[in-house]
Amino acid sequence: MPQTFRAVAYVSPGEAGLAFDLAILMHDERRVRRRMLTLVHGDQVLVDFPEPVTLADRSALRLEDGRLVEIIAGEENLYEVRGRDDLHLMRLCWHLGNRHLKTQIEPGRVLILRDHVIRDMLLGLGATVTDVSEPFHPEEGAYSHSHEPVHALLNR
Repeated sequence: MPQTFRAVAYVSPGEAGLAFDLAILMHDERRVRRRMLTLVHGDQVLVDFPEPVTLADRSALRLEDGRLVEIIAGEENLYEVRGRDDLHLMRLCWHLGNRHLKTQIEPGRVLILRDHVIRDMLLGLGATVTDVSEPFHPEEGAYSHSHEPVHALLNR
């Protein structure tokens, strides 16, 4: 019978120990304040933090009993966008930002969620657009962060 646990703290990647279960979450499921998460083996975890937290890939949630639940960024259907050169890629990023699209920016490429209308626009602008499936870590934007460090909020 599935159980429900309560998360009491966020543990950054590299700081966690061995987890007893894991949650595979898409990009829009990893920004939490109050949410029920379903674990791979069927149990659930209630997250109820004072401020929103973005759960990073390979981070963890510490439960009331001290056990850990590892967070894994799930694979998503994306477009990999490349330009002819760095300046062209910057111009393509401007067009994506002008449309307020979630974008993961990396050296030499950007990743966006698949949308055939946006793909056609990018192709028309001379971009190379390729279907990929991988974890998505878009920029969160200027207004999504708290003014306090996450550990300060969760360890009050």
